[in-house]
Amino acid sequence: MAQPFAFAQDESATPNQPPGHEAPWPVLSGGENRAERNDSLAAGPELERGLSVAEMLEQRRRLDGALGQIQPQRPGIVDAYVLTIALDSDPVFAREAREAERVLSRRYGAEGRSVALAGPDGRQDDLPRGSISALVFALARIAEQMDTNEDVLVLYSTSHGLPQGLAYHYGDTGYGILSPERFQAILEELGIERRILLISACYSGVFIPALASDSTAILTASTGNRTSFGCEAENDWTFFGDALINRALRKPQSLEEASKEASLAIAGWELRARAPASLPQTVIGNDVSDWIDTLDENIPAVAGEPVGRPAAGE
Repeated sequence: MAQPFAFAQDESATPNQPPGHEAPWPVLSGGENRAERNDSLAAGPELERGLSVAEMLEQRRRLDGALGQIQPQRPGIVDAYVLTIALDSDPVFAREAREAERVLSRRYGAEGRSVALAGPDGRQDDLPRGSISALVFALARIAEQMDTNEDVLVLYSTSHGLPQGLAYHYGDTGYGILSPERFQAILEELGIERRILLISACYSGVFIPALASDSTAILTASTGNRTSFGCEAENDWTFFGDALINRALRKPQSLEEASKEASLAIAGWELRARAPASLPQTVIGNDVSDWIDTLDENIPAVAGEPVGRPAAGE
């Protein structure tokens, strides 16, 4: 299994600086042959080690506080529940997840029904950190508050990716793999069927076969066998996040139109950088039209302005 991109940094530079990745990635898969190892990774292993009790308690309090503020759904109204998560401590992902929560909440009228899971980003550290467990708890709380027959989950995940799924990697204390199989099982158990899933990571197209459905719109930063770009730790955005969240989804246009705009922008940036095409993917189920037009009525008529340093260095 390939090891996600690592970076080292001076943690004394700012009190809100996330920890770097220094230790080797531990073995998370068991078994003596490839099939057994693949089955182990598909189960979604997660490992936490070396955390102090005080840190564990602080993170639990932050998560409980954030989830406790999620408001219940309004009968007869298609409410959007927005969840954004950074699964890696490289600060670009925390910056992206924080701003994505603001953009998507504004776009879909989800104030009071949105939550961001993002660790320190070099500037601030006031949110619960993203992890596989935190994601599961957040989804479970959202499922309690929403009407799964009426409301919509809008999820944006940003991290490094592997052919086996999304990599959870917080400093040298948190590790895990969120596989397509595990993600699909979580959503199925919770009964969340109406969903907009936006996944920014290398190889993120591997999630499409498992998560695509008639009631799902899924957009990924790449195909299942290609990398995506812009995930350097010092960036404010990945290519996918900048093109889709920071630009296209700030405008009063449909999700499909935003997807096309973002894909064209990314292709241009990659061509200019002489990078191989990531080929972002968009699959919109046949039944999404039953609710997305109603949800789109919340889109502000005036486009918001992009923020942060452009991913492509414009």
